[in-house]
Amino acid sequence: MASSGAVPAKFKPYTRQSIVQSRQWGLLGAEQQEAVQVVSHVLPFRTNEYVMDHLIDWSNIPDDPIYRLTFPHRDMLPAAEYAQLRDLVLLKRDPQAIARFVHGIRMRMNPHPAGQMTHNVPRVNDAPLRGLQHKYDQTVLFFPSSGQTCHAYCTFCFRWPQFVGMEDMKFDASESGELVSYLKLHPEVTDVLITGGDPMIMNTRSLAAYIEPLLQPELAHIQNIRIGTKSVAYWPQRFVSDKDADDLLRLFERVVKAGKNLAVMAHYSHAVELRQDIAQRAVKRIVGTGATVRMQGPLIRHINEDPKGWAELWQTGVRLGAIPYYMFVERDTGPSEYFQLPLAKAHEIFQAAYQMVSGLSRTVRGPSMSAFPGKVVIDGVVTIGGEKLFALQFLQARNPDWVRKPFYAKFDPSATWLDHLKPAFGEKKFFFEEDADAPRKVIPLQPAGRGHGGAGDACGDSKLA
Repeated sequence: MASSGAVPAKFKPYTRQSIVQSRQWGLLGAEQQEAVQVVSHVLPFRTNEYVMDHLIDWSNIPDDPIYRLTFPHRDMLPAAEYAQLRDLVLLKRDPQAIARFVHGIRMRMNPHPAGQMTHNVPRVNDAPLRGLQHKYDQTVLFFPSSGQTCHAYCTFCFRWPQFVGMEDMKFDASESGELVSYLKLHPEVTDVLITGGDPMIMNTRSLAAYIEPLLQPELAHIQNIRIGTKSVAYWPQRFVSDKDADDLLRLFERVVKAGKNLAVMAHYSHAVELRQDIAQRAVKRIVGTGATVRMQGPLIRHINEDPKGWAELWQTGVRLGAIPYYMFVERDTGPSEYFQLPLAKAHEIFQAAYQMVSGLSRTVRGPSMSAFPGKVVIDGVVTIGGEKLFALQFLQARNPDWVRKPFYAKFDPSATWLDHLKPAFGEKKFFFEEDADAPRKVIPLQPAGRGHGGAGDACGDSKLA
């Protein structure tokens, strides 16, 4: 069982180099220890004392879900790749050979799914804006450079390239000046999602330097400031007992007082993450500021295939004042073959969990795929004209006209992603495949210091020390 001792007050991370110093290292068998040392050369590995002491059941290794969620396993790589990498790491110990081989593995793992490096990045004067993504009209994603790590890494994380030194795959912005300038030129944007990594890895002063420029009157069209975070599960002390936890909550209150909605997009992967007293206190404290907490997480093989666990998670969240938001389909990146589930199974699990909860929990949507054309939800499995089909629709889309437009795909019990599906009724293509992907309009920024369009105005003060 996980420890029921005192919750650690000071954050203590563990990596491949330091995990051997943890008291739990000796609880692992030789095979598990080897897998950590080998596979972590490919996929990022970082955990912390709270996760190890309070979320992992060490009597159930390697099958404990949080252990599988945070520790590398040999089955995350094909057997031949694992054997060759093991030889390089443990026997030959040739850093250059390891780096070349690891790079090849990473590049076959689809490191930038859904065109996030090429189609979602806004451009101004034909130059990409570093650290921004703008896929849907109303929402801009912002990646602060100080938030490009996490309190612990999930082994399934679709943003794994951010953490492994693949510099050409990173999104990050050192300050918010270009973001503010871009937003002033895009009044259709209502939401800014601050993401990473995990922005909550920053101290409150640094986070405020990114958020407070969004409160200026010129950005009145920004109604919602979202913060994507796993800290609610992996380090809830961030909202309860960290030395600047109260300062953080006061920042949330300032955002709400300024007339904005501050939404904490809370990533939960298993019910055990919200069973802890300190995790529940974190949710209550956030909600107490006037901010909202929206719960989301992916459906992952080996981790959370039990509908009862999802129902418990949503019900606990609602009791604490949080809002169930999304169940995602595991993305087609990283060790996806290890974690993915057939879409038919995903819908079955979602439907079973949905049936177990009251209407207050049924705000949740899913199972949803964040694919290249948009967010596609599986509404059900139906039979029309004697043909068994998936019923689907877009919840978000590159083309707004596609949203909430029902469409159908042939039922495929083994399909795990949108790309695997074929159109129903003898069609050659889905309707969204027939539309060309129109590029986003390029709008030139005004020179710095003119009007309110430049990066050299008051937002320049948001650079981090």
